[in-house]
This record gives sequence, C-alpha cells and structure tokens, in this order.
Amino acid sequence: MQGNTNTQKKQRPRRRKKICAFCVDGVNEIDYKQSDMLGRYVNEFGRIKPRRQTGTCAKHQRALAVAVKRARHIALLPFVAE
Repeated sequence: MQGNTNTQKKQRPRRRKKICAFCVDGVNEIDYKQSDMLGRYVNEFGRIKPRRQTGTCAKHQRALAVAVKRARHIALLPFVAE
C-alpha cells in the first residue's frame, strides 16, 4: 500500500491586520449625522458590518453601532434595504 506523498497542509497567504480608521484619524466621537461615512459600515441589506470586515477596534465599533442606530431612528439611514 502506497502512502500519500502530498500530506502537507497548504498554507494560506497571511492577511495584514486591519487597522481601525477611527484610531488612525484620532476620532474621539463618531457623529451620527455623517450618513455618508456611516454608509461604509452598513452592508447592502442595511446591517452593520462586523469588526472582522471593517477592521475597527472594539471601542469604535460600539460607538459606530450607536451612531448607526441613531441615524436610522431619524431616517438618515434605512433600517432595511429596499
């Protein structure tokens, strides 16, 4: 019986760690009135994108979620996609 010569695992290319855009810019507060900026963090279905996709840190992700919810409440952002 012959053994499989290709038993080594294939290595995936390493991804660079995403850096929080808010930390780089030195943003302390995320403004809910900037709907164009908040739109980058909402997917096509109207849901808030997770940290692993956007690269935001935990502190700014929480503030971003609050800002998106406020913008939705005053109709700057849609709750769901049309």
